[in-house]
Amino acid sequence: MNFNLSEEHIMIRDAARDFAQTELLPGVIERDENQHFPKELVKKMGDLGFLGVMVDPKYGGSGMDAISYVLIMEELSKIDASASVIVSVNNSLVCYGIETFGTEAQKQKYLTKLATGEFIGAFCLSEPEAGSDATSQKTSAIDKGDHYLLNGTKNWITNGGRADVYLVIAQTDKDKGSHGINTFIVEKGTEGFHVGPKENKLGIRGSDTHTLQFNDVKVPKENRIGEDGSGFRFAMKTLSGGRIGIASQALGIASGAYELALKYSKERKAFGTEICNHQAIAFKLADMHTEIEAARHLVMKAAWDKDQDNNYDVSSAMAKLYASKVAMEHTVEAVQIHGGNGFVKDYHVERLMRDAKITQIYEGTSEIQKIVISRSLIKQ
Repeated sequence: MNFNLSEEHIMIRDAARDFAQTELLPGVIERDENQHFPKELVKKMGDLGFLGVMVDPKYGGSGMDAISYVLIMEELSKIDASASVIVSVNNSLVCYGIETFGTEAQKQKYLTKLATGEFIGAFCLSEPEAGSDATSQKTSAIDKGDHYLLNGTKNWITNGGRADVYLVIAQTDKDKGSHGINTFIVEKGTEGFHVGPKENKLGIRGSDTHTLQFNDVKVPKENRIGEDGSGFRFAMKTLSGGRIGIASQALGIASGAYELALKYSKERKAFGTEICNHQAIAFKLADMHTEIEAARHLVMKAAWDKDQDNNYDVSSAMAKLYASKVAMEHTVEAVQIHGGNGFVKDYHVERLMRDAKITQIYEGTSEIQKIVISRSLIKQ
């Protein structure tokens, strides 16, 4: 085992840290307050290669490994989780899905633009009655020969109003259950495709989240990804990688809150000394640092498994389960350490606390992660 980062990994981490501090930090409070999508910053992240981190350079990607991806996600998430979730969805779900399961024609047409940030992608699985239960798809795709006719509703879609390319999971044969599900590439502006109002959210308020409506949308046959009936397997495998992205987002939120709390505790005085010298605060900091470091090891292990072509279904589930728990608990502690100042926006920790909650929900709730982990244990 080698726990040291390579020189290349350190350079990647430092580049992401510098971008987060110089580009994301200014205006982050206002973007959160106004639910402003960071369009200009997304373009800059594309220019830096952050939107196609693991994509093969022949398709315009950066060709980096999953460890690099985790390092980038953590640094961005320390400052702005709304920006980092755009990176996560574009990388883990959309680019990965097309590069791994798509045809060469699909890669040339879509992946080359997604990897560079010219296009932004969205992953459309959740429905009003199909969130954790992904097999209960009500969105239908009827085979019409040379095209499919798509009808249904998708909700909680990240990049919903801003994406250029949408990967839509739909039921083509209900009698076949999970084997009757397919994935389709739908382009922005397709007739019958409508974007609903933007969601007013607790956290990640700069992220663009919408409900989508598909009313007799014609999808060309060549826009189906994979073999007929492979959509459920596509979704599950893609989400396993997505959990690494969200785990690293949770890790970044937690470590960002910890860094702010540590700095504040060395500056704020009470009873004649800096509050870090009081055992009540010092022990909070010790717990935060220890559990964040434990979460970091789980996240890195999941990324390493992916890089080594090991099965990472369980390691990514454990990483997301634990990192999201740490993010929620220790952003609350960061607010507590800041006292009254933690309750106001200028100190950033209240936003990190609000952002942390979603990491326990999207791309598989914590309860779903426990199902994945426990089923694996029982099968051993």
